[in-house]
Amino acid sequence: MENGTAEDWALIDSEFNAHASKHLPDYLMETLRSMQGPTFGYQIDRYRHSLQSATRALKNGESDEMVIAALFHDVADPIAPANHSAVASEILKPYVDERIFWIVRHHGLFQGYYYFHHLGGDRDAREIFREHEWFDDCAHFCHEYDQNCFDPDYKEMPLEEFAPLVYEVLGKPSRFSGFELA
Repeated sequence: MENGTAEDWALIDSEFNAHASKHLPDYLMETLRSMQGPTFGYQIDRYRHSLQSATRALKNGESDEMVIAALFHDVADPIAPANHSAVASEILKPYVDERIFWIVRHHGLFQGYYYFHHLGGDRDAREIFREHEWFDDCAHFCHEYDQNCFDPDYKEMPLEEFAPLVYEVLGKPSRFSGFELA
């Protein structure tokens, strides 16, 4: 790496970004598909949960980025079950605004409002963020697009119907330049 020239790195950056734009949507949709099957005690699997979340967001007229956030908020469950919110938010960060990033980043803690107390935890743990400007937005996200999206009778849209939106939002260039780690 230390022997690379500006031209070398410009080529690498261009090639990498072209590859990511072309393939990231497919990789993420395939990860969602991999969540089909085990329910872990829920009434539906995490794949249907994700589709229900996105369907509800779309039907409620949310922005394209919010629909994508709803679709992929749990996408890191298979690879990072202990910190899926952080991983999912970092995957989406280059393609969504700061508010949506924050909502996805904190949805795991905010979701705990609905069940932490049943496991001996503090259902109000989210209150540490009470003064944050997006507290209410994250609470709303969890209420409207997470805790209620385990309904076996809800008719969610198929993933294929979200594909054009996935390609539009996640196929655009990163909002970070080059290899910036923000």
